[in-house]
Amino acid sequence: MCTPRLHAGEDFPYKRVQVAHIGYIPIDYGSIYRMDIYLDIQPDTRLEGQMRSRSESLEFALLGLLSQAPLHGYELRKRIQTIFGPFRALSFSVLYPQLRRMVEAGLIEESVMETTSRRSRIVYAITDKGARKFEDSTESVTPETWEDEGFEIRFAFFSPTSAKNRVRILEGRHRRLKEKAEILRGELEKSPVGIDKYLEEWRRHSLETADREIAWLEDMIKTERK
Repeated sequence: MCTPRLHAGEDFPYKRVQVAHIGYIPIDYGSIYRMDIYLDIQPDTRLEGQMRSRSESLEFALLGLLSQAPLHGYELRKRIQTIFGPFRALSFSVLYPQLRRMVEAGLIEESVMETTSRRSRIVYAITDKGARKFEDSTESVTPETWEDEGFEIRFAFFSPTSAKNRVRILEGRHRRLKEKAEILRGELEKSPVGIDKYLEEWRRHSLETADREIAWLEDMIKTERK
């Protein structure tokens, strides 16, 4: 909603965007206030949280790969694609800004490697600070670590993760999928008459997929506890 507001310095719980300038209002002799129109926008915290989570997941994966050996951007992208799978492309327009932020944060460093071609190649290597952050991250277990994307990336680096935390992540994933399966099972049981048959089939497929992963997780948990 657009509302005219006096241009004052009070705190406001929304993001404020100026959309128009009306003019100036005389208040007293020699004093005026500027009047503008503002659009008050409540930030989408859920979207911001998802973007932050994806950036943190990518940072974790890059630190994990660089903890194994220095790599150039093309090779990093290829190995990240192996983790993410063929259906989630990682563009260079996402990768290189992330690498730049990590360089500026002191987590990694870059050096120029001469090649036989005319173009030189930038190689990235993890720093001591980056190695400490990766180690701390492998020892941190939060709900994000067993959600879909977070779990895939953490599982890809299970080897440097302690056995205790591997079990905690697997158990968290197991609980999350059990909850999801119960919701899907309930939706199938109370499906209204006349529901689209393809929607119902998709729910059934989703439930079967969840049940298969639950069984796999139970086997993994038993193995890790030995």
